[in-house]
Amino acid sequence: MEKVKISILIADDEEEFRFMLKTYLESIGYDVYTVSDGVAAIDIVQEKAFDLVLLDIRMPHVDGIDVLKFIKEKFPMVDVIMLTGVDDVKIAVECMKLGAYDYLTKPYSGDELVRVIKKVLEKQRLIRENQLIKAELQRLAGSTDIVGQSKKFKETLDLALKVAPTESTVLIQGQSGTGKELIANFIYKNSNRADKPFVVLNCASLPDTLIESELFGHEKGSFTDAHTMKQGLVELADGGTLFLDEVGDISPIVQPKLLRFIQSGEFRRVGGNIMLKANVRIISATNKNLAEEVKEGRFREDLLYRINVITITVPPLKERKDDIPVLVEYFLTKKMRTRTAKRISPTALEILMQYHWPGNVRELENVLERAAILAKGDIIQPYDLSLTPTLGQIELSSSSNNLIGNNIPMKEIERLHIEGVLRNLKGNKAETAKVLGISLKTLYTKIHQFQIDIE
Repeated sequence: MEKVKISILIADDEEEFRFMLKTYLESIGYDVYTVSDGVAAIDIVQEKAFDLVLLDIRMPHVDGIDVLKFIKEKFPMVDVIMLTGVDDVKIAVECMKLGAYDYLTKPYSGDELVRVIKKVLEKQRLIRENQLIKAELQRLAGSTDIVGQSKKFKETLDLALKVAPTESTVLIQGQSGTGKELIANFIYKNSNRADKPFVVLNCASLPDTLIESELFGHEKGSFTDAHTMKQGLVELADGGTLFLDEVGDISPIVQPKLLRFIQSGEFRRVGGNIMLKANVRIISATNKNLAEEVKEGRFREDLLYRINVITITVPPLKERKDDIPVLVEYFLTKKMRTRTAKRISPTALEILMQYHWPGNVRELENVLERAAILAKGDIIQPYDLSLTPTLGQIELSSSSNNLIGNNIPMKEIERLHIEGVLRNLKGNKAETAKVLGISLKTLYTKIHQFQIDIE
């Protein structure tokens, strides 16, 4: 993986000094550009991104103080070290107030300058790490463990493991709640970029107007609330992996810019005219059929080809029910926030095995968390479960795959039926009582008895 060099600009009107300093810094490994006056300095910082500017105070046309003001106004994240042949405390104080990182008086040794440069770069590294830590903490708020032993799920993991060491873009498809981000994290951890950042953007959680800014960053003043320059996630993920969750929700306006970035690694911040570059691997996920989205004109076909060099489909929970017992065990022993560990009764587990799980693993986790909190004892019983079924979801027939005829208590069938009618009638208790053929008082008694909660 190519390492991006630190880019330094030297602005000084002394040709011999510029040449000497450029030669010295390039020998250390920095990428160095030079200009001879303030006008040229202002021009080049608008065309190219620099990590650091070494700026002489006394230059023709526009002096260093004015160049410093321009840089800190337009590019506040660019650090500036002021250089001068005059040892003047007032000038030094003025430079520091205007945002200069440091002030060096000529002559100074090369070691002294390098020490200051390294301090600047270390400060920049710490700022980037702080931003990444915040992003990582948000990501780690969810689970990162992969749990499952069914054949279908193992096939998914095997494919993920094969593509992990490659640099190919990956598209992860699956219904909501199936664990697409866990698969993306699994690929990242087994990739050659595992020691680099893993940055997540949920494309469905942001309005169209903010997605471009979040991805590529923005310059100060580029829109009403852009009070400072902001780095985009592609910059923070440089060298690592960028995970675009719900990529199918990206605005058609942003799609061509994302395509250009995937093709070239180049991008511009919103409101900026400097072409920047970042080296990231793209992993995307969606619960939409992107081929259909292309047909409907909502998603670019060329972008789809770019993001799905490898496609991984995560099976829904109803297709991997063999994993339910191990998932239940994992959630109850590793994730539940209860004082005492909870277990699940065989009957309650049977109900979970029979349920169709429209919300997939996420719904299973939520159901178990609620049951663990509400259960009166250490064992979760059928009446502790809240599966929010509707009459259309529970077919009361003689099929062996539904609740009737299975080892489920009559009270649980009654609870599910009452809850289903209530939901169908949107919580109208008077109408529900009529449908069930019971009095309103009896219905309230049943709701209290079975702890039915209809919002």
